[in-house]
Amino acid sequence: MFVSAEEMLKKAVAGKYAVGQFNINNLEWTKEILLAAEEAKSPVILGVSEGAGKYMTGFKTVAAMASAMIDELGITVPVAIHLDHGTYEGCFKCIEAGFSSIMFDGSKYPIEENVEKTKELVRICKEKGMSLEAEVGSIGGEEDGVVGAGECADPNECKMIADLGVDMLAAGIGNIHGKYPANWKGLSFETLDAVQQLTGDLPLVLHGGTGIPDDMIKKAISLGVAKINVNTECQLVFAEATRQYIEAGKDLEGKGYDPRKLLKPGAEAIRAKVIEKMELFGSVGKA
Repeated sequence: MFVSAEEMLKKAVAGKYAVGQFNINNLEWTKEILLAAEEAKSPVILGVSEGAGKYMTGFKTVAAMASAMIDELGITVPVAIHLDHGTYEGCFKCIEAGFSSIMFDGSKYPIEENVEKTKELVRICKEKGMSLEAEVGSIGGEEDGVVGAGECADPNECKMIADLGVDMLAAGIGNIHGKYPANWKGLSFETLDAVQQLTGDLPLVLHGGTGIPDDMIKKAISLGVAKINVNTECQLVFAEATRQYIEAGKDLEGKGYDPRKLLKPGAEAIRAKVIEKMELFGSVGKA
């Protein structure tokens, strides 16, 4: 059974740690992230982008698979299933599919329109007991075809959105999706601090968690970041472990070509990476 992310993030703000959102791409991803959370006794947020939702045939499939897995695997830690970077239309599809949390990315709209649309979703999510994440200032890199340069959000606009009653806020602080370029300037802690001053205890979200140095992650958590999104890093370790398996010729030994064997090293690499991130974020033992 899924829970909203609201309570787990309030606890994280109070306890000065962060809960990881780990994006899922298929059955292996979902299973390994759930098993990692159970092993680490950590709350967890399963992130689903619109692209990944489409790849897995639709949000209803994703919700049904993850929900059944929680049952079958006997998962006892709190699990939220969350739409990542949702369009306005995508949010309604996920509400219908039984998601427990959604992100509306209105950063591409003028602030007035972002406010209007967010306000409407706040009302619906409150009725349904779901949590809602909003975004101000685009996150850099590519996310489902949208490419941004890693802008810094306007703290006053962040306050406008925060005051609508959202449960968490993603504010651009120079972070990007995917791999960070060599000339990346680092996170803007000035922006983060200014946003936190105006939004108080509202849980802040750091997107593009892959490639940000550990000390920056820890500093961001100390400034009110309570949710950190990880996707690329799991994809990279999965690809690397799979490549090693094939290059070692293991798919040619016995029934090494069986997908259950072929995908196992990559799956194990995901689980190890997720536990490592939970340790860094400080969420281990907080379930």
